[in-house]
Amino acid sequence: MKRREFIKKVGVGAAAVGAGAAATAGLTGCGKQDDSAEVAKLKKEIAALKGKAPAVMKEKTYKWKMVTTWPPHFPMLGEGADNLAKWANEMSNGRLEITVYGGGELIPPLGVFDAVSQGTVEMGHGAAYYWAGKAPATQFFAAVPFGFNAQSMNAWIYSGGGMELWEEVYAPFGLKPLLAGNTGVQMGGWFNKEIKTINDLKGLKMRIPGLGGKVLAKAGGNAILVAGGEIYTNLDRGVIDATEWVGPFHDLKMGFYKAAKYYYYPGWHEPGTALEAMVNKKAWDTLPADLQAIIEAAAYRSNMWMLSEFEAKNNDALQTLVNEHKVQLRQFPEPVLKALKKMAKEVLDEVAASDPMSKKVYESFLKFQSNVSSWNAITEEPYQTFKKL
Repeated sequence: MKRREFIKKVGVGAAAVGAGAAATAGLTGCGKQDDSAEVAKLKKEIAALKGKAPAVMKEKTYKWKMVTTWPPHFPMLGEGADNLAKWANEMSNGRLEITVYGGGELIPPLGVFDAVSQGTVEMGHGAAYYWAGKAPATQFFAAVPFGFNAQSMNAWIYSGGGMELWEEVYAPFGLKPLLAGNTGVQMGGWFNKEIKTINDLKGLKMRIPGLGGKVLAKAGGNAILVAGGEIYTNLDRGVIDATEWVGPFHDLKMGFYKAAKYYYYPGWHEPGTALEAMVNKKAWDTLPADLQAIIEAAAYRSNMWMLSEFEAKNNDALQTLVNEHKVQLRQFPEPVLKALKKMAKEVLDEVAASDPMSKKVYESFLKFQSNVSSWNAITEEPYQTFKKL
Protein backbone atom coordinates (compact mmCIF):
# COMPACT_ATOMS: atom_id res chain seq x y z
CA MET A 1 0.00 0.00 0.00
CA LYS A 2 1.40 3.38 -1.00
CA ARG A 3 1.63 6.24 1.52
CA ARG A 4 -1.11 8.32 -0.20
CA GLU A 5 -3.54 5.40 -0.25
CA PHE A 6 -2.81 4.64 3.36
CA ILE A 7 -3.53 8.19 4.54
CA LYS A 8 -6.74 8.31 2.47
CA LYS A 9 -8.07 5.12 4.09
CA VAL A 10 -7.18 6.07 7.62
CA GLY A 11 -8.63 9.65 7.27
CA VAL A 12 -10.09 10.66 10.63
CA GLY A 13 -10.79 14.38 10.19
CA ALA A 14 -8.62 17.40 9.72
CA ALA A 15 -6.68 17.04 12.94
CA ALA A 16 -5.76 13.39 12.46
CA VAL A 17 -4.95 13.74 8.77
CA GLY A 18 -2.78 16.77 9.49
CA ALA A 19 -0.87 14.84 12.11
CA GLY A 20 -0.56 11.86 9.79
CA ALA A 21 0.73 13.99 6.94
CA ALA A 22 3.33 15.58 9.14
CA ALA A 23 4.44 12.26 10.49
CA THR A 24 4.75 10.67 7.07
CA ALA A 25 6.65 13.55 5.56
CA GLY A 26 9.91 12.07 6.75
CA LEU A 27 9.20 8.88 4.82
CA THR A 28 9.26 10.56 1.39
CA GLY A 29 11.59 8.74 -0.92
CA CYS A 30 12.35 5.92 1.53
CA GLY A 31 10.61 3.41 -0.74
CA LYS A 32 9.50 1.23 2.17
CA GLN A 33 6.15 -0.58 2.17
CA ASP A 34 3.46 -0.43 4.86
CA ASP A 35 4.88 -3.52 6.59
CA SER A 36 7.93 -1.58 7.69
CA ALA A 37 8.32 -0.92 11.41
CA GLU A 38 8.19 2.84 10.85
CA VAL A 39 4.85 2.74 9.00
CA ALA A 40 3.42 0.29 11.52
CA LYS A 41 4.29 2.76 14.24
CA LEU A 42 2.62 5.54 12.23
CA LYS A 43 -0.59 3.50 11.88
CA LYS A 44 -0.70 3.05 15.65
CA GLU A 45 -0.28 6.79 16.27
CA ILE A 46 -3.01 7.73 13.81
CA ALA A 47 -5.38 5.16 15.36
CA ALA A 48 -4.87 6.90 18.70
CA LEU A 49 -5.58 10.28 17.12
CA LYS A 50 -8.75 8.91 15.58
CA GLY A 51 -10.26 8.35 19.02
CA LYS A 52 -9.45 11.89 20.07
CA ALA A 53 -10.57 13.71 16.92
CA PRO A 54 -14.31 13.82 17.65
CA ALA A 55 -13.71 15.58 20.96
CA VAL A 56 -11.46 18.09 19.26
CA MET A 57 -13.95 18.71 16.46
CA LYS A 58 -17.08 18.90 18.67
CA GLU A 59 -18.95 22.20 18.29
CA LYS A 60 -19.40 24.50 21.27
CA THR A 61 -22.57 24.28 23.37
CA TYR A 62 -24.16 27.48 24.70
CA LYS A 63 -26.16 27.42 27.95
CA TRP A 64 -28.37 30.47 28.38
CA LYS A 65 -30.99 31.72 30.83
CA MET A 66 -34.24 33.44 29.84
CA VAL A 67 -36.32 35.36 32.41
CA THR A 68 -39.91 36.41 31.79
CA THR A 69 -42.50 38.85 33.07
CA TRP A 70 -45.09 36.04 33.14
CA PRO A 71 -45.86 33.54 35.89
CA PRO A 72 -43.96 30.27 35.29
CA HIS A 73 -45.33 28.32 32.31
CA PHE A 74 -48.32 30.67 32.12
CA PRO A 75 -50.65 29.54 29.29
CA MET A 76 -49.74 31.01 25.90
CA LEU A 77 -47.61 33.88 27.26
CA GLY A 78 -45.22 31.87 29.42
CA GLU A 79 -45.62 28.92 27.07
CA GLY A 80 -44.46 31.16 24.25
CA ALA A 81 -41.14 31.60 26.07
CA ASP A 82 -40.96 27.88 26.87
CA ASN A 83 -41.63 26.96 23.24
CA LEU A 84 -39.05 29.39 21.90
CA ALA A 85 -36.41 27.81 24.11
CA LYS A 86 -37.49 24.28 23.18
CA TRP A 87 -37.53 24.98 19.45
CA ALA A 88 -34.11 26.65 19.59
CA ASN A 89 -32.72 23.59 21.35
CA GLU A 90 -34.26 21.22 18.80
CA MET A 91 -33.14 23.18 15.74
CA SER A 92 -29.61 23.53 17.09
CA ASN A 93 -29.40 19.82 17.90
CA GLY A 94 -28.69 20.69 21.52
CA ARG A 95 -25.98 23.27 20.84
CA LEU A 96 -28.14 26.06 22.33
CA GLU A 97 -29.77 25.23 25.66
CA ILE A 98 -32.04 27.96 27.05
CA THR A 99 -33.46 27.52 30.55
CA VAL A 100 -36.62 29.58 31.14
CA TYR A 101 -37.47 31.20 34.48
CA GLY A 102 -40.92 32.64 35.12
CA GLY A 103 -41.42 35.98 36.82
CA GLY A 104 -40.10 35.86 40.39
CA GLU A 105 -38.20 32.59 40.01
CA LEU A 106 -34.87 34.27 39.28
CA ILE A 107 -35.70 37.92 38.60
CA PRO A 108 -38.78 39.99 39.61
CA PRO A 109 -41.29 40.15 36.71
CA LEU A 110 -40.63 43.79 35.95
CA GLY A 111 -36.87 43.42 36.41
CA VAL A 112 -36.44 41.57 33.13
CA PHE A 113 -35.23 44.54 31.08
CA ASP A 114 -32.42 45.42 33.50
CA ALA A 115 -31.38 41.80 33.99
CA VAL A 116 -30.88 41.25 30.26
CA SER A 117 -29.38 44.70 29.66
CA GLN A 118 -26.80 44.21 32.41
CA GLY A 119 -25.93 40.69 31.25
CA THR A 120 -27.19 38.99 34.41
CA VAL A 121 -29.02 36.66 31.99
CA GLU A 122 -28.81 36.30 28.23
CA MET A 123 -32.51 36.56 27.29
CA GLY A 124 -35.84 37.98 28.44
CA HIS A 125 -39.47 37.65 27.41
CA GLY A 126 -42.21 40.23 27.99
CA ALA A 127 -43.89 43.23 26.39
CA ALA A 128 -42.11 46.42 25.37
CA TYR A 129 -44.58 48.82 26.99
CA TYR A 130 -43.38 47.68 30.42
CA TRP A 131 -40.15 49.60 29.78
CA ALA A 132 -41.65 53.06 29.11
CA GLY A 133 -39.64 54.35 32.07
CA LYS A 134 -36.44 53.35 30.27
CA ALA A 135 -37.36 54.91 26.93
CA PRO A 136 -40.83 56.24 25.98
CA ALA A 137 -40.48 54.93 22.42
CA THR A 138 -40.55 51.31 23.64
CA GLN A 139 -44.34 51.52 23.99
CA PHE A 140 -44.94 51.69 20.24
CA PHE A 141 -43.57 48.17 19.86
CA ALA A 142 -46.21 46.60 22.11
CA ALA A 143 -49.58 48.33 21.65
CA VAL A 144 -50.92 51.72 20.60
CA PRO A 145 -54.48 52.72 21.53
CA PHE A 146 -56.68 52.65 18.42
CA GLY A 147 -53.55 51.58 16.53
CA PHE A 148 -52.49 48.42 14.70
CA ASN A 149 -54.18 45.06 14.96
CA ALA A 150 -51.95 41.97 14.97
CA GLN A 151 -51.78 41.74 11.19
CA SER A 152 -50.74 45.36 10.75
CA MET A 153 -48.32 45.23 13.69
CA ASN A 154 -46.54 42.28 12.10
CA ALA A 155 -46.45 44.10 8.76
CA TRP A 156 -44.97 47.28 10.26
CA ILE A 157 -42.30 45.50 12.31
CA TYR A 158 -41.29 42.87 9.75
CA SER A 159 -41.77 44.78 6.51
CA GLY A 160 -42.39 48.44 7.26
CA GLY A 161 -39.19 49.55 9.02
CA GLY A 162 -40.43 48.93 12.55
CA MET A 163 -37.77 46.37 13.46
CA GLU A 164 -34.93 48.67 12.46
CA LEU A 165 -36.37 51.38 14.70
CA TRP A 166 -36.92 48.92 17.54
CA GLU A 167 -33.29 47.87 17.33
CA GLU A 168 -32.27 51.52 17.38
CA VAL A 169 -34.33 52.16 20.54
CA TYR A 170 -32.83 49.15 22.34
CA ALA A 171 -29.23 49.62 21.17
CA PRO A 172 -28.21 52.05 23.98
CA PHE A 173 -29.25 49.39 26.48
CA GLY A 174 -27.20 46.65 24.83
CA LEU A 175 -30.28 44.72 23.74
CA LYS A 176 -31.49 43.06 20.57
CA PRO A 177 -35.32 42.81 20.28
CA LEU A 178 -37.28 40.05 18.57
CA LEU A 179 -41.00 39.89 17.84
CA ALA A 180 -42.17 36.76 19.65
CA GLY A 181 -45.97 36.74 19.96
CA ASN A 182 -49.24 38.63 19.68
CA THR A 183 -52.47 38.48 21.66
CA GLY A 184 -54.72 39.81 18.90
CA VAL A 185 -57.42 42.31 19.86
CA GLN A 186 -57.85 42.28 23.63
CA MET A 187 -60.90 42.83 25.80
CA GLY A 188 -61.59 46.22 27.38
CA GLY A 189 -61.31 44.97 30.92
CA TRP A 190 -63.12 44.09 34.13
CA PHE A 191 -64.99 46.76 36.10
CA ASN A 192 -66.96 46.85 39.32
CA LYS A 193 -69.24 49.55 37.96
CA GLU A 194 -70.82 50.26 34.61
CA ILE A 195 -69.10 52.73 32.29
CA LYS A 196 -71.87 54.82 30.78
CA THR A 197 -70.06 58.11 30.16
CA ILE A 198 -66.45 59.25 30.02
CA ASN A 199 -66.94 60.77 33.48
CA ASP A 200 -67.28 57.27 34.94
CA LEU A 201 -63.55 56.86 34.41
CA LYS A 202 -62.68 59.76 36.71
CA GLY A 203 -60.97 58.58 39.87
CA LEU A 204 -61.01 54.98 38.67
CA LYS A 205 -58.00 52.94 39.83
CA MET A 206 -57.25 50.57 36.99
CA ARG A 207 -54.45 48.20 36.23
CA ILE A 208 -53.51 49.23 32.69
CA PRO A 209 -49.98 49.59 31.25
CA GLY A 210 -48.39 51.55 28.45
CA LEU A 211 -50.01 54.23 26.36
CA GLY A 212 -53.47 53.02 27.34
CA GLY A 213 -52.65 53.93 30.92
CA LYS A 214 -51.72 57.44 29.87
CA VAL A 215 -55.05 57.80 28.07
CA LEU A 216 -56.89 56.65 31.19
CA ALA A 217 -54.97 59.23 33.21
CA LYS A 218 -55.99 61.94 30.76
CA ALA A 219 -59.61 60.85 31.30
CA GLY A 220 -59.13 61.40 35.04
CA GLY A 221 -58.40 57.83 36.09
CA ASN A 222 -55.40 56.37 37.90
CA ALA A 223 -53.31 53.96 35.86
CA ILE A 224 -51.55 51.34 37.99
CA LEU A 225 -48.97 48.86 36.72
CA VAL A 226 -48.70 45.51 38.48
CA ALA A 227 -47.44 42.16 37.24
CA GLY A 228 -49.94 39.61 35.98
CA GLY A 229 -49.62 37.33 38.99
CA GLU A 230 -50.66 40.13 41.36
CA ILE A 231 -53.78 41.37 39.52
CA TYR A 232 -56.46 39.13 41.02
CA THR A 233 -55.44 39.82 44.61
CA ASN A 234 -55.39 43.58 44.03
CA LEU A 235 -58.79 43.49 42.33
CA ASP A 236 -60.32 41.24 44.97
CA ARG A 237 -59.07 43.42 47.84
CA GLY A 238 -60.13 46.68 46.26
CA VAL A 239 -56.61 47.98 45.73
CA ILE A 240 -57.75 48.55 42.14
CA ASP A 241 -61.30 49.12 40.86
CA ALA A 242 -60.77 47.64 37.42
CA THR A 243 -58.23 45.78 35.35
CA GLU A 244 -57.43 44.83 31.82
CA TRP A 245 -55.35 41.74 31.20
CA VAL A 246 -55.61 39.97 27.86
CA GLY A 247 -58.76 38.19 26.74
CA PRO A 248 -61.35 35.57 27.73
CA PHE A 249 -59.03 32.55 27.72
CA HIS A 250 -56.66 34.07 30.26
CA ASP A 251 -59.29 36.05 32.16
CA LEU A 252 -61.23 32.83 32.81
CA LYS A 253 -58.11 31.09 34.14
CA MET A 254 -57.23 34.10 36.29
CA GLY A 255 -60.70 34.02 37.87
CA PHE A 256 -61.41 37.72 37.40
CA TYR A 257 -65.14 36.97 37.16
CA LYS A 258 -65.03 36.26 40.91
CA ALA A 259 -63.76 39.75 41.69
CA ALA A 260 -65.47 42.02 39.13
CA LYS A 261 -68.99 42.18 37.74
CA TYR A 262 -68.76 43.77 34.29
CA TYR A 263 -66.65 42.64 31.32
CA TYR A 264 -66.16 45.33 28.69
CA TYR A 265 -65.14 45.30 25.04
CA PRO A 266 -63.46 46.21 22.70
CA GLY A 267 -59.84 46.52 23.81
CA TRP A 268 -59.33 50.04 22.44
CA HIS A 269 -56.09 50.30 24.38
CA GLU A 270 -54.51 47.12 22.94
CA PRO A 271 -55.89 46.20 19.50
CA GLY A 272 -53.00 43.84 18.68
CA THR A 273 -50.41 43.58 21.43
CA ALA A 274 -46.97 42.36 20.40
CA LEU A 275 -44.83 40.29 22.75
CA GLU A 276 -41.06 40.36 22.67
CA ALA A 277 -37.98 38.30 23.26
CA MET A 278 -34.90 40.36 24.02
CA VAL A 279 -31.29 39.21 23.87
CA ASN A 280 -28.24 40.71 25.50
CA LYS A 281 -26.30 42.10 22.53
CA LYS A 282 -22.89 40.94 23.75
CA ALA A 283 -24.22 37.42 24.21
CA TRP A 284 -25.86 37.58 20.78
CA ASP A 285 -22.58 38.58 19.16
CA THR A 286 -20.83 35.53 20.62
CA LEU A 287 -23.16 33.16 18.77
CA PRO A 288 -22.23 31.74 15.37
CA ALA A 289 -24.46 32.88 12.52
CA ASP A 290 -26.46 29.66 12.36
CA LEU A 291 -27.48 29.86 16.03
CA GLN A 292 -28.50 33.48 15.61
CA ALA A 293 -30.69 32.42 12.68
CA ILE A 294 -32.16 29.62 14.79
CA ILE A 295 -33.21 32.05 17.56
CA GLU A 296 -34.80 34.34 14.98
CA ALA A 297 -36.65 31.39 13.43
CA ALA A 298 -37.90 30.23 16.84
CA ALA A 299 -39.16 33.76 17.57
CA TYR A 300 -40.99 33.87 14.21
CA ARG A 301 -42.63 30.54 15.00
CA SER A 302 -43.59 31.68 18.50
CA ASN A 303 -45.19 34.81 17.08
CA MET A 304 -47.50 32.85 14.78
CA TRP A 305 -48.16 30.09 17.32
CA MET A 306 -49.31 32.49 20.03
CA LEU A 307 -51.67 34.50 17.83
CA SER A 308 -53.19 31.28 16.49
CA GLU A 309 -53.75 29.97 20.01
CA PHE A 310 -55.55 33.15 21.07
CA GLU A 311 -57.77 33.16 17.99
CA ALA A 312 -58.65 29.49 18.47
CA LYS A 313 -59.48 29.58 22.18
CA ASN A 314 -60.85 32.99 23.15
CA ASN A 315 -64.45 32.55 22.01
CA ASP A 316 -64.99 29.25 23.81
CA ALA A 317 -63.73 30.85 27.02
CA LEU A 318 -65.98 33.86 26.51
CA GLN A 319 -69.03 31.62 26.20
CA THR A 320 -68.05 29.89 29.44
CA LEU A 321 -67.74 33.25 31.23
CA VAL A 322 -71.13 34.44 30.01
CA ASN A 323 -73.16 31.23 30.14
CA GLU A 324 -71.69 29.43 33.14
CA HIS A 325 -70.39 32.26 35.32
CA LYS A 326 -73.08 34.79 34.34
CA VAL A 327 -70.59 37.54 33.55
CA GLN A 328 -72.29 40.72 32.36
CA LEU A 329 -70.78 41.49 28.95
CA ARG A 330 -70.83 45.17 28.03
CA GLN A 331 -69.71 47.23 25.03
CA PHE A 332 -68.19 50.63 25.72
CA PRO A 333 -70.68 53.27 24.59
CA GLU A 334 -69.72 54.95 21.32
CA PRO A 335 -69.36 58.43 22.95
CA VAL A 336 -66.90 56.95 25.45
CA LEU A 337 -64.82 55.39 22.66
CA LYS A 338 -64.83 58.63 20.67
CA ALA A 339 -63.65 60.58 23.71
CA LEU A 340 -60.92 58.02 24.41
CA LYS A 341 -59.77 58.11 20.80
CA LYS A 342 -59.42 61.90 20.93
CA MET A 343 -57.44 61.64 24.15
CA ALA A 344 -55.28 58.89 22.65
CA LYS A 345 -54.25 61.24 19.84
CA GLU A 346 -53.30 63.88 22.41
CA VAL A 347 -51.25 61.37 24.40
CA LEU A 348 -49.41 60.11 21.32
CA ASP A 349 -48.57 63.66 20.25
CA GLU A 350 -47.24 64.39 23.73
CA VAL A 351 -45.09 61.25 23.79
CA ALA A 352 -43.72 62.07 20.34
CA ALA A 353 -42.79 65.54 21.54
CA SER A 354 -41.03 64.17 24.63
CA ASP A 355 -37.87 62.97 22.88
CA PRO A 356 -36.44 62.68 19.34
CA MET A 357 -36.54 58.87 19.24
CA SER A 358 -40.25 58.75 20.11
CA LYS A 359 -40.93 61.32 17.41
CA LYS A 360 -39.02 59.26 14.85
CA VAL A 361 -40.88 56.07 15.75
CA TYR A 362 -44.27 57.77 15.83
CA GLU A 363 -43.74 59.30 12.40
CA SER A 364 -42.95 55.86 11.00
CA PHE A 365 -46.00 54.44 12.77
CA LEU A 366 -48.33 57.12 11.36
CA LYS A 367 -46.98 56.78 7.84
CA PHE A 368 -47.45 53.02 7.85
CA GLN A 369 -50.88 53.33 9.49
CA SER A 370 -52.04 55.66 6.71
CA ASN A 371 -50.76 53.25 4.10
CA VAL A 372 -52.28 50.11 5.59
CA SER A 373 -55.57 51.85 6.45
CA SER A 374 -56.03 52.88 2.83
CA TRP A 375 -55.52 49.26 1.78
CA ASN A 376 -57.84 47.95 4.48
CA ALA A 377 -60.53 50.39 3.39
CA ILE A 378 -60.97 48.48 0.14
CA THR A 379 -60.26 45.00 1.48
CA GLU A 380 -60.82 44.17 5.16
CA GLU A 381 -63.53 46.72 5.98
CA PRO A 382 -65.90 45.96 3.06
CA TYR A 383 -65.43 42.25 3.66
CA GLN A 384 -66.29 42.52 7.34
CA THR A 385 -69.39 44.54 6.42
CA PHE A 386 -70.39 42.00 3.79
CA LYS A 387 -70.14 39.13 6.28
CA LYS A 388 -72.91 40.72 8.36
CA LEU A 389 -75.39 40.89 5.45
